[in-house]
Amino acid sequence: MHMSRGTRSAVLAVCATVLLATSACGNDEREDTTAQQVRLYGTDGNMSNSYAEELGDRANLVDGMKGTIPLTPLPENFKKRLLSVDPSLDGFLYAAESYDAVVISALAAELAGTTDPAAIAKQIVGVTNHGTRCGAVDQCLQLIRDGEDIEYRSVSITRAGFTEAGEPATASYATQHFDGQQLNDAKTEFVGAGDESAASDKRPPRGAAQPSGAPLVFGGLLPKSGDLAIAYPPLAAGAALAIQEINAAGGVLGEEVVWVDGDDGTNPAIAKETVARHVRAGVHVMIGAGGSGISAAILEDVVKAGRILFSPSNTAASLTEVDDRGLYFRTAPPDGLQGRALADVILRDGPHKIAIVARKDSYGEGLQKTVQGELERAGFGGDKVKLLNYQPGEEADAAPIDFSQGAKEIKDFGADAVLIIGFGESAAVIRALADAEVPLAALDR
Repeated sequence: MHMSRGTRSAVLAVCATVLLATSACGNDEREDTTAQQVRLYGTDGNMSNSYAEELGDRANLVDGMKGTIPLTPLPENFKKRLLSVDPSLDGFLYAAESYDAVVISALAAELAGTTDPAAIAKQIVGVTNHGTRCGAVDQCLQLIRDGEDIEYRSVSITRAGFTEAGEPATASYATQHFDGQQLNDAKTEFVGAGDESAASDKRPPRGAAQPSGAPLVFGGLLPKSGDLAIAYPPLAAGAALAIQEINAAGGVLGEEVVWVDGDDGTNPAIAKETVARHVRAGVHVMIGAGGSGISAAILEDVVKAGRILFSPSNTAASLTEVDDRGLYFRTAPPDGLQGRALADVILRDGPHKIAIVARKDSYGEGLQKTVQGELERAGFGGDKVKLLNYQPGEEADAAPIDFSQGAKEIKDFGADAVLIIGFGESAAVIRALADAEVPLAALDR
């Protein structure tokens, strides 16, 4: 079912009004805290089919969990093309954003007439905002070769182009539900967010008269390992499909584009090593990092080397204002938009008290603060919302996080809704809640 932004906003407003007037959306006093079941909610970092695997033999604990992810309804043809690259895909989270990050970079290089990163960067925002509208890679490249400006619209960039900050002006979010240990696609709802008027209206400079510097070289900086590795398959498939289709359309500046693989490890140290290797290998555009905190940690290295960092999955709002010298871009929308969608999902279930658990980094803490703000606007003050954080391990072989004390605090607080903002490692939060005998709603479904 499709629910418009206006409809969802109305639901949120009604809930807030009723809560203040009658407490129907959440009473001040709970009649029976021991019988009150606790609903679980998640975000893009953990709302994937592979998340249940992180719980091992306790995978049933995700049953009934729901949450939001940045996701546009994907055309069946696009899904089939992704599956032709990786037949084992069991989800498409950020695949469209990964595909578009690569394609937009390639189109910008063709417009710039050079593989110089600084020149490419000046074209990226304009590729999505001005000229003849196009969606297929071969169509867009041909228009550029014919001397036309383009306005790229595709799988993740649909309603409006990029803002001056180099990120989407609008976004689409999906509300997803776990039934058993798998997401039930039949229950997925979509809602739009953002403002089309926020898209840039500036035209980029014309490119060089003579092509130079080919081939264009991309470097992967995606989470092949670490806490965010559960998101790697669709990210990798989206990038691989884009490379395949760009080269099938004649490449960029007369030569096939090149992909140099690389891992960000969901770890700043590993990511920095990969960045250094990519710089030595002559990479022009790095696709990644997977996590916002990783990108924040490596951006200075990328900028110092004069390369482009283009992430398909960074959502931290703080990255909008980062000092990037115009070399950082993302196809994923900032969490200021997702926070509203998440608050909406939680409020519709009529909770009394809400705990928000987040990994301690720019992504987790930023989204946590945004959701808290949305809940406060709906009438949930400090006595009804509890914030907790955990420190994720940085090494690949780090011990699982210990959230036993946090689980006890949530139980004592009497929360009947728990939002978990994290990656694969956040499964430890769910295990800790179950061990503390927090009555998870999933257990009785």
